[in-house]
Amino acid sequence: MSHVDSGPKNDSDSEKKCEPAQDTSSGEMDVPKTKLFDAKAILWTFGKCLTTLLPVYLAGYYRMSTSLVVFGMMVYAGWKHSREAKEARLKSAIELVNDEQEYISSKSFRSRRDLPSWVNFPDVEKVEWLNKVIQQAWPYIGQYLEKLLMETIAPSIRGSSSHLQTLSFTKVDFGGKPMKVVGVKAHTENEKGQILLDVYISYVGDVEINVEVKRYFCKAGVKGIQLHGMMRVILEPLIGNVPIVGAVTMFFIQRPKLTINWTGLTNLLDIPGLNVMSDTMIMDAIASFLVLPNRLTVPLVADLHVAQLRCPLPRGVVRIHLVEADGLASKDNSVMAGMSDPYALLRVGPQTFKSRHLDNTLSPKWDEMYEVIVHEVPGQELEVEVFDKDPDHDDFLGRTKLDLGIVKKSQIVDEWFTLKDTPTGRVHLRLEWLTLETDTERLEEVLKRNESVVSKTAKPPSAAILAVYLDKAEALPMKKGNKDPNPIVQIAVQDVTRDSRICWNTVNPQWEDAFTFFIRDPSKQDINVQVKDNDRVQVLGSLSVPVSRLLFCQDLNLDEWFNLENSGPKSRIHINTVLRVLWLDEAAAAASLLSSDPLSKSSASRPQKTTPHSSFATEGMLRIHLVEGQNLVAKDNLMGGMVKGKSDPYVKIQVGGETFKSQVIKENLNPVWNEMYEVVLTQLPGQELTLEVFDRDMDMKDDFMGRLKMNLSDIISSEYINEWFTLSDVKRGRVHLALEWLPTVTQPEKLQQVLQYQSKSSYLNKTVPTAALLFVYVERAHELPLKKSGKEPKVGAELILRGTSHRTTVSDRTSSPQWDEAFHFLVRDPLNEDLVVKLSHNWDFSLGSVVIPIKELLSEADLMLDQWLDLDGASPQSQILLKAQLKILCPKETESSEDHEEPKHPEASSFRRKPEEELVQESSIKEVPPSPVSRTSPVSVPEEEEVPEVTEVPEVSSSDDLRPLHTSPDPSFGAEGVLRLHLLEAEDLVTKDKMMGGMVKGKSDPYVKIHIGDKIFKSHVIKENLNPVWNEMYEVLTSRSTSDVLVEVFDKDVDKDDFLGRVKISLQEIIQSQLTDEWFSLNDVKHGRVHMILEWLPTVTQPDRLQQALQLQSEHSYQNKSVPSAALFFILLERAHDLPLKKSGKEPKAAAELVLGDISHKTKVCERSTSPEWREAFHFLLHKPTEEILIIKLSSAFEQPLGSVVLPIRELLSKPDLLMDQWLSLDGAGPDTQILLRAQLKILDSSLDTSVLHRKKPVVEEEHSVGEEQEEKATVTVEHSQAAVSKESEKKTLPTKGVSELAASTLALPAVSLPEEHQKQTDARDTDDHHTPSVPKTQPATEDLSKVPDSTPSEGGYMEPVKTFGSAHEEQKPEEQSHKKVSPSAPAEESKVSSSADVRPQKTCHDPSFGTKGVLRIHLLEAQDLVAKDNMMGGMVKGKSDPYVKIHIGDTTFKSHVIKENLNPTWNEMYEMILSPDHDLDVKFEVYDKDFESDDFLGRFKLKLGHIISSQYNDEWFTLNDIKHGRVHLVLEWLPTSTQWDRLDQVMQMQSSQTYQNKSVPSAALLFIYLERAHDLPLKKSGKEPKAAAELVLGGTSYKTKVCDRSSSPYWNEAFDFLVYDPKKDILVIKLSSAWDQPMGSLVLPIRDLLSKPDLLMDQWLDLDGASPKSQMLLRAQLKILDSKMAALVAMGSGPVLSNKQAATTGQIKISLSFQKKLTVIIHACRGLVTSSKDSLDTYVSLILLPDKSKATKRKTTVKKKNLNPEFNERFEFDMSVEDAQRRELSVCVKNASSSFMNRDKDVIGQVQIDLGHVDLVSGVTEWFDLKEEQN
Repeated sequence: MSHVDSGPKNDSDSEKKCEPAQDTSSGEMDVPKTKLFDAKAILWTFGKCLTTLLPVYLAGYYRMSTSLVVFGMMVYAGWKHSREAKEARLKSAIELVNDEQEYISSKSFRSRRDLPSWVNFPDVEKVEWLNKVIQQAWPYIGQYLEKLLMETIAPSIRGSSSHLQTLSFTKVDFGGKPMKVVGVKAHTENEKGQILLDVYISYVGDVEINVEVKRYFCKAGVKGIQLHGMMRVILEPLIGNVPIVGAVTMFFIQRPKLTINWTGLTNLLDIPGLNVMSDTMIMDAIASFLVLPNRLTVPLVADLHVAQLRCPLPRGVVRIHLVEADGLASKDNSVMAGMSDPYALLRVGPQTFKSRHLDNTLSPKWDEMYEVIVHEVPGQELEVEVFDKDPDHDDFLGRTKLDLGIVKKSQIVDEWFTLKDTPTGRVHLRLEWLTLETDTERLEEVLKRNESVVSKTAKPPSAAILAVYLDKAEALPMKKGNKDPNPIVQIAVQDVTRDSRICWNTVNPQWEDAFTFFIRDPSKQDINVQVKDNDRVQVLGSLSVPVSRLLFCQDLNLDEWFNLENSGPKSRIHINTVLRVLWLDEAAAAASLLSSDPLSKSSASRPQKTTPHSSFATEGMLRIHLVEGQNLVAKDNLMGGMVKGKSDPYVKIQVGGETFKSQVIKENLNPVWNEMYEVVLTQLPGQELTLEVFDRDMDMKDDFMGRLKMNLSDIISSEYINEWFTLSDVKRGRVHLALEWLPTVTQPEKLQQVLQYQSKSSYLNKTVPTAALLFVYVERAHELPLKKSGKEPKVGAELILRGTSHRTTVSDRTSSPQWDEAFHFLVRDPLNEDLVVKLSHNWDFSLGSVVIPIKELLSEADLMLDQWLDLDGASPQSQILLKAQLKILCPKETESSEDHEEPKHPEASSFRRKPEEELVQESSIKEVPPSPVSRTSPVSVPEEEEVPEVTEVPEVSSSDDLRPLHTSPDPSFGAEGVLRLHLLEAEDLVTKDKMMGGMVKGKSDPYVKIHIGDKIFKSHVIKENLNPVWNEMYEVLTSRSTSDVLVEVFDKDVDKDDFLGRVKISLQEIIQSQLTDEWFSLNDVKHGRVHMILEWLPTVTQPDRLQQALQLQSEHSYQNKSVPSAALFFILLERAHDLPLKKSGKEPKAAAELVLGDISHKTKVCERSTSPEWREAFHFLLHKPTEEILIIKLSSAFEQPLGSVVLPIRELLSKPDLLMDQWLSLDGAGPDTQILLRAQLKILDSSLDTSVLHRKKPVVEEEHSVGEEQEEKATVTVEHSQAAVSKESEKKTLPTKGVSELAASTLALPAVSLPEEHQKQTDARDTDDHHTPSVPKTQPATEDLSKVPDSTPSEGGYMEPVKTFGSAHEEQKPEEQSHKKVSPSAPAEESKVSSSADVRPQKTCHDPSFGTKGVLRIHLLEAQDLVAKDNMMGGMVKGKSDPYVKIHIGDTTFKSHVIKENLNPTWNEMYEMILSPDHDLDVKFEVYDKDFESDDFLGRFKLKLGHIISSQYNDEWFTLNDIKHGRVHLVLEWLPTSTQWDRLDQVMQMQSSQTYQNKSVPSAALLFIYLERAHDLPLKKSGKEPKAAAELVLGGTSYKTKVCDRSSSPYWNEAFDFLVYDPKKDILVIKLSSAWDQPMGSLVLPIRDLLSKPDLLMDQWLDLDGASPKSQMLLRAQLKILDSKMAALVAMGSGPVLSNKQAATTGQIKISLSFQKKLTVIIHACRGLVTSSKDSLDTYVSLILLPDKSKATKRKTTVKKKNLNPEFNERFEFDMSVEDAQRRELSVCVKNASSSFMNRDKDVIGQVQIDLGHVDLVSGVTEWFDLKEEQN
């Protein structure tokens, strides 16, 4: 097939381009011509298709016309060729994208995380000019690096090992892609005489380096390197002559991210000496070569001491005291409590220390000391990792990091550091900064101090540090044979020896190396120097210098030539030695600690006002209104340019670092966009606005249609420009723009005009004009609270307004931080928006917050607030000093209509001369203005357009080392709240239903409609009532931006409902008050009012508040049967990694479905990728967080499953802040498949006093069911009720006036208008209920006690106020105390005996047969020699059968799947059933042949269960009865049970090792449940006792008990049993309800809890969730492990054997498999082929690479005539990567080419399936494979 030119780049890439290609002289772009059709290629494809189909045509099987076949083949060939050409063109266009500049400007601004470093940090500057310099100089830099590789690195590698002496570089090419500098930071605090720069580099190079080791015939190389990191560059010394800088030193402080694409690495690793290394180890070695203390020094002038530059004196030394650790995680779990054997690893750059490990402790005390050299601060970090010592693999226990710059600043740091990446644990470190001093008088004091340092390490503390600079040597002696030596120097100080580099073949070597040594006592140690040949045997000279000699030198520096001993007469060496005393300034450390004392800081006088920079609040806003275009150039020409077409224009606008992109207008040369953009700018000279117009194309680069440039200063001076601008660089075309530099004012009266203008504006890009700019200057805070550990916090402030947030820098430890940072926000509605300032320690521990409503600034002078503000959630003295300035943006349209109509540009006159219809069009557009896009806005309009265009980017960072560890949620994530509305009742509604023609006044049938945002709730209808009681509750999840809650009342009628009034309630007022309880008067009617409780539920992340939220569910019931939610669940689905490919081998179009209960959400469907990104957030309302489970199902376009995640919500309750943010593995996918999500649980913390609802309950019930209530008489005086009212008012202060009025009226007056006697009866009942403990015991029966309210006081109960009077209350106090003191772990019934006369049993009284059942496990393996029932040609030709099996056990029947056309089928299926050990029970087996009409009988047999029980394990063949022949292979097991939990692991192992065709999983255990009774269940909503019933659910199995008669203490006495597959994960849920409709509570019992019980048995009372506090259930749960004999056989590698699987082979085939750039398959020969034919075979071999069966994956050999041992020796290659090959399976079939067309089903002689993932393709393999019969 001919090659098709890739052409220009496709549309998705063209949108990334910032600047299109230059136009030709004609003004139009040159479009490369693409050759779409190639006649030869089409004819060749047609010929191949014709040759393939010719045998079919000749056979005449389909009897088709020749012309029809030929025509179909031509159509197919043409279509396929066109399709392949298009795909090749698009693929080439994608691969040729190499312009990264536009990608950075368009893509990298999407999220703060992806910004380049010069944007993230204000002190990092962008140096685009430097990239241009590097690009020009890159070829010469490559030449230098090539020289360095050849002359320096290669000799050192050859000398490092005898195996590498023949190593050489055969090719060194550093490619054409230069290194890029992302940003540069210049340090100003460094010492004089040097320039210190931090250069952030990014290198993705096309390097090609080939290396050869001739001794081992090995070739390897590198093809592509990626390097990302921060490189420090030091320019020193600074000199007074050109080039000013003496040398350049470069190094990495932290290890950079290095990725190398190796070629032939496996060949290299076969060399002796390298075979122990791996790819990762090589990368580690290369990366460490670039990191401190290694430096690359390039001298720029002569006679420099390069060694001192390459290894300067360190900045200091840090002495690390590893003291202890506490609260470490336990990893060694055993029968006893789990412990660990911890040890610590400490790293500073390449310096690594390992502590000793301590056995069996979670609080180790090491007391070890280490000393590390610090070369660069800030920058270098101390990393501490803690591990648990294990024989095989050490377990990770956590890590922590600390910047050593903090130690230098504080001198001494003695703290506990919390370990990260682990749930628990901390480590205690004491770090001391030792400065390098030249004062020898301090040496004695240092030595005395060191004597008192306690350390359990072998090395004592050092008193000094010695730097040895090895320069050069002269006149060294020759080595043996009178040859030049290869000198190397060994320098030893006490027990530490260092080697220099080797200088080859010289007697005057020049090393320029440097070394550092720790010195314990300078007066007792020597420097021993030996010069040797590189073989380390022949000594060329030696030297010994006492360290004490340096104590008498100036500046402790000895720099001279030394004569070598045992060497030549003139042999000498030049060495410079420097000694420095290690001094700890304890006085300065104490002073720094004292200066950080908060008490000393608080005494200082505080400024009362901020002092911002003069540039504060000087920014302005540019508003761009893109109106329309006219007379644009036509780019889409038809018929080769003969017919002029149109264009699909869109616009790109660039200003101030922002890029905006308009929508595409299809086929229009006079497009109307009507879009608006906004950008905040600083008035700096030289800024430009650039506008470019393009024509959108689908399969090639977008065509250029003109550009326009304007100076920003011209727009600012004109303030408002509204005119047509002619496009340059094209023949014609103009664009209509309205540009406005918005003046800012501080006059609040202007705001209304701006908002009015805002409401009239509408744009096609749906932006809303900004009304004001808010400038905030955060200066400092004062008296912030300390951390829980007592330390001062590291404070950062986060400012949030609507969806935009900014963060300050994090200060050093102090309770009075100072930031001096300014920010700005776009404000669209100053009347309804709030600024929130949150202070925290390191963004995780909250220190307080302040909320500033923007509308409060409107009442301040100059709209400015400049003062100290108190912090909420902090100490009383905590304050923050800030300045907030609001500036109103006044568009010209708000000032005068004349200015709006007349443009200021000189060309306005020409604009007025336009045709009349254009004027009409423009005036209509001008009424619709422009949309804010701020540089601080997290999501901007242009970014939304380009999101779907970049589909390949996420895969670039799909490797583990580049993946983010956590999600990056939008600031608005989890910001929604819940509004709970209680619709209680109404009064005095208007009458609408008139009777007798209006002569008699009737009533109404009222109902209520509630509108909240786009949600509508409707109450039920109360018939004929003007004072209805609804008692309904509604919840809605909404944002704070929802404006109003609209409540409307209607009268239900047959035709049209009558209006009864409405009321509007501001949501902002509800949020501000949080709880509103009042009567609302209805508007637009004469009279009527509605009683509602509106609650904005605050959310908390304290799991202990959940019980209170769940208790609220059981304390009150509603008529609409709604249940209050207990929590809010937010989920952010960000991305997935390494998803499996589809069955076709293509990447999936990934989508996710989230299911929680009955609610499900679906994400978008991503483009094809194995690492898709969604970044979508969802939320759920949870009623029972302890029971509910979130399931996330991933699939390809919701069709092919890709894996799933099951997340029980209860797991979040144990997480910090109830938050999970991590990668989770997917079930049913690959081992590396993961999904990154963020799950946040927030408890709804209701402040509603439920007594308000409960006190109304008797009255509500009285109105609905007065006839059901019994009147109880008691004497209650008016004084008592008044006393109760006064006590209640003293005891509780309710949030609003309405609630307090309701509380009072509930006790003294009826809450609903009722006759007076009804209220008296209610009060009498209240009093009687509280005197029940003193009544005689003979009055109530035991069963009636459940109806008597418990005397134990309950929070929020409606009887609580009445308890405050009477002697009975005084007698109750001891009893109340006894109830409160009951331990939760004690039997729960003890606390209930006092409230009832019933003495409950402590254990169940179960039947003796409980737990005696067993499990029958049937393995249906295979059958042989079945009868053939499917005869062909009227019985003349014998056929086969389609057998399946039916198994009957009692009333249960199991049915196997059907095996097509096979008399020796293999089923391999397993069935399980729980049975009582009935020895006479028959187990029947029947075999049938599947037919379309009636299935044919193939035999039967039966067995007695007693026979199976007695043998326990039976593996045999059973002959079929009632048939001529046939037998079935079964394994029958009666599984004995055990209560030894240690047998569980063996049983679980069988689950993973055995798989069955029917996908059944062997059970691990039997669970027996005996449900006896329940106690004190809650009453129904009607006040009646429940008809209790229980449902037991475990996995997919559920049982229901009988429904009991009405009782709050029902009896069931029923037993159930479950098969348990994973006792460590399965959970039993018992749900109680009244006759299956009203929930009464539930119980969750994890099966794993039984594993810790004696005999795996639990028999006790258990509390019910979601019920009253005293509601309990008595049950017995017994777990029994299924002790399978097959599990033991499988564990030993034995087990049942399938005979059919061992069918005789039909021959063998010899195959070679290897991979060298391509997958290579060689078919050598076959032998011993078996055939049923009398004639010999014409054989050939067919190969298919599964799973896809396309033409590219199929091959076949030539045909060998009449040979049962044919030889082929044919080679086939498949073009694919080795990773793709290892995911495939090679199917090899040996076929008979001489079989007739009627016997095509018999042409396969034998086949073999080879899983390439289990073959070492790189090394290659050749072997004989057995051929098997074809399996259907």
